Amino acid sequence: MMQQIIDYFGSIDPILAALYATLFTWGLTALGAALVFFFKTMNRAVLDGMLGFTGGVMVAASFWSLLAPGIEMSEGEGFMKVIPAAVGFLLGALFIYGLDKVLPHLHINFKESEKEGIKTPWRRTTLLTLAITMHNIPEGLAVGVLFGGVAAGFEGASIGGAVALALGIGLQNFPEGFAVAMPLRRFGLSRFKSFAYGQASAIVEPIAGVLGAWAVLTFEPILPYALSFAAGAMIFVVVEEVIPETQLDKYTDIATLGFIGGFIVMMALDVGLG
Repeated sequence: MMQQIIDYFGSIDPILAALYATLFTWGLTALGAALVFFFKTMNRAVLDGMLGFTGGVMVAASFWSLLAPGIEMSEGEGFMKVIPAAVGFLLGALFIYGLDKVLPHLHINFKESEKEGIKTPWRRTTLLTLAITMHNIPEGLAVGVLFGGVAAGFEGASIGGAVALALGIGLQNFPEGFAVAMPLRRFGLSRFKSFAYGQASAIVEPIAGVLGAWAVLTFEPILPYALSFAAGAMIFVVVEEVIPETQLDKYTDIATLGFIGGFIVMMALDVGLG
């Protein structure tokens, strides 16, 4: 079954493949958000475990699916070979840093007085959704860039690795959708509105995925930089947002174990399919 999926994605247009793959990751976010129709509350230990899992997947994907292939396909020897990865990694982190300073948002479990970005009268629910939307951008971009790299014929980029990345991102998007929808429900929104906001946080992934694939196919030399850019953006999100949010309560051990589990799952997917 998995081999058939890999073969299918390898046979279609790479931009279309990136679109389908990121629609899948968005769909799992929507599926997770749909749990708000069946549960009234969410245990804090479960939330921290989910966020830890998300962080583990993102860190593992950053190395196994993005940085390592980016370094492998770079030209030169020694320190010269790592320059594209280092530059792309830094630019990706700075990109999210810039968004973090400009885009109005509020992290899960933070007080309204702790909202970040430019001042705005937007409601807390909108700010919370924007916080998750911000770190879905590099996830969609990473999937699209990898599919574009496969089509461009770069050594180190494989269709199996691209599918593995999409699957890993999708798996961590499922609890993420739930983690967005439930706090919104707790703030007083209806179940439907909580679901709508929760799934909308990942709508940006198909857009970023298509743009990533198009950019690599149009400007092939940027691929090592683009892969590392997505990795730097994801690592910034994990360190600045995901991990701190898991350390606000007494379930830090559960969050840490969730992180380890997410890392193992993503590592296994990439090595097994890539």
